[in-house]
Amino acid sequence: MKESDRRRRHRDERRATAQRTTRFRTAPFVRDGIPASTVHLPIGGWATVLDALCARFPNIERARWLDRIARGAVLDAAGRPFAVDATYAAGLRVHYFREVVAELPIPFAETIVYADASLVVVDKPHFLPVVPGGERVRETLLTRLIARFDNPHLVPLHRIDRATAGLVMFSADPATRAAYHALFGERQIVKRYDASAPPLPEQRFPLLRRSRIEGASDFFRMCETAGAANSETTIAVVATEPNRWHYALAPVTGRRHQLRVHMAALGAPIENDPWYPALQPAAPDDPTRPLRLVARSLEFTDPLDGSRRRFDSARSLSGPAT
Repeated sequence: MKESDRRRRHRDERRATAQRTTRFRTAPFVRDGIPASTVHLPIGGWATVLDALCARFPNIERARWLDRIARGAVLDAAGRPFAVDATYAAGLRVHYFREVVAELPIPFAETIVYADASLVVVDKPHFLPVVPGGERVRETLLTRLIARFDNPHLVPLHRIDRATAGLVMFSADPATRAAYHALFGERQIVKRYDASAPPLPEQRFPLLRRSRIEGASDFFRMCETAGAANSETTIAVVATEPNRWHYALAPVTGRRHQLRVHMAALGAPIENDPWYPALQPAAPDDPTRPLRLVARSLEFTDPLDGSRRRFDSARSLSGPAT
């Protein structure tokens, strides 16, 4: 097989994978702006769907599942509410709506940078999660955007940490989603982040950091390990001050927490990072001390019309969160 044919086949396979992935990620049902979560029931000997859900989610009391079912908040694959005595079957698809009692508001607003029928680009504030999870359901970027645009088909094409501010791209139309998603899989998106961190006078810049990043002992953290590199970041210095430097970070890969791990491993953890290099005691969000990391720009060739696009964040790298 010719090298050009091999590359073309590899590209087509990645696009097909991206298309399957984005179809799966599309929320099939939305209620009050909140997309439904989906679970496939595991193999087991339960009599009812209720029993299987209680086993699958042991931290959620049975009484809460009973209440959700009674309110029609647990749905089958067709969107019909399950009865409380619905029969269990292995692999059964169940849609349910996450709920958090007394969810605290996040007092920072997102800014719409660009929007058309296929694409939405948003400038996210610090502390706002991109998607629902844990203690955040309503106060997430996705939930806000679904309500704002009245579009249940919105899904993020990539994600940034809750602590990170800056640009996030969303697909607004399932028909064009795979084309945009493939840009990330094929590394056709030029991404730049800005960070504030301690000086690294012993290093020569621009610097290329390549390493293997895997999950740490804490399930939510990552760490560098021995082995073949699976992450790559180009790091440049933009400006210097006596106690901190302004860095431009260009990730080639998109490993979880990649920029935070790479900077910490170099001996310059990003300012106000509570997780790297060492985990700090849990504390409420402090608007005066946000993580000094901003997803500054995204640049790519639009797969629909071939135009060159560039979007920039207006978020500050210094000062309080906004």
